[in-house]
Amino acid sequence: MNGVDASNIAIDVKGLTKSFGGREVVHDLSMQVRRGSIYGFLGPNGSGKTTTIRMLCGLLTPDGGEGTCLGYDIRRDAERIKRHVGYMTQRFSLYQDLSVRENLEFVARVYGVPDPRGAAREMIRRLGLSGREDQLAGELSGGWKQRLALGACTLPNPQLLLLDEPTAGVDPKARRDFWNEIHALAADGLTVLVSTHYMDEAERCHEIAYIAYGYLLTHGTVDEVIAKSALTTYTVTGEDLGALGNELAGKPGVDMVAPFGTSLHVSGRDTAALEAAIAPWRDRPSLRWEHSHPSLEDVFIELMSRSRDNFQ
Repeated sequence: MNGVDASNIAIDVKGLTKSFGGREVVHDLSMQVRRGSIYGFLGPNGSGKTTTIRMLCGLLTPDGGEGTCLGYDIRRDAERIKRHVGYMTQRFSLYQDLSVRENLEFVARVYGVPDPRGAAREMIRRLGLSGREDQLAGELSGGWKQRLALGACTLPNPQLLLLDEPTAGVDPKARRDFWNEIHALAADGLTVLVSTHYMDEAERCHEIAYIAYGYLLTHGTVDEVIAKSALTTYTVTGEDLGALGNELAGKPGVDMVAPFGTSLHVSGRDTAALEAAIAPWRDRPSLRWEHSHPSLEDVFIELMSRSRDNFQ
């Protein structure tokens, strides 16, 4: 982001590291996040995504490295940063035995929001919860709970929103509605950091970062991440694709083999080596080979396949 006005940068960190119990979970991580952007973090479970997000915004002190969040030093000004951060965890954390309205009014009062009743009423309208004001939070479906939690996080008007796998276990329509609201909030200037396992959600982010076992392996827009992967990909259709996948897996030049519906994706970073590896199967009449653009999922499966699990 060279040349970007510093006032447009929400987060700017260099060389962040963090260890727990003598095991390094984040290694020498540097990144910038623009204000008003949605920045997605992807990677295997236990790879350091949540630890990274918490360090970026001063919720966790790094062992090494430095940086700023919302213009504040992440080491010295952690308490100031926290006042401007909304944090939505995967687990629903509001009061199950209070109504939608009571939960929002309570949050408004805790954070000193002017006119708590009016603020709660406006948030109910904004999130499409009208008609459910008096329903107990514990009786809501997963999608409505998620929407209520988002309302509670954003009611104090934070500058930065942290979402830790916010749509796990939520149906596709509720996920889409949730993301439409996230984009509306970002358009109003809110910066959003989100960890997710869903590729369609990653594609909705302005920028993404892939973290595997503490290492930042790639970052940028979706198109940039795919281009940087330098993967050559074939989509194979035909008979007995399971056997073909087993035969190709691990061959020199084949960096990724994965079934996608009724087809098989075969990818490699070295085009010549990949072509040599698949040559014996190219002329089989029962198989159709089609050169295709790698998908984001292709890239992440390939990245995961060469990541070393530092917890093993």
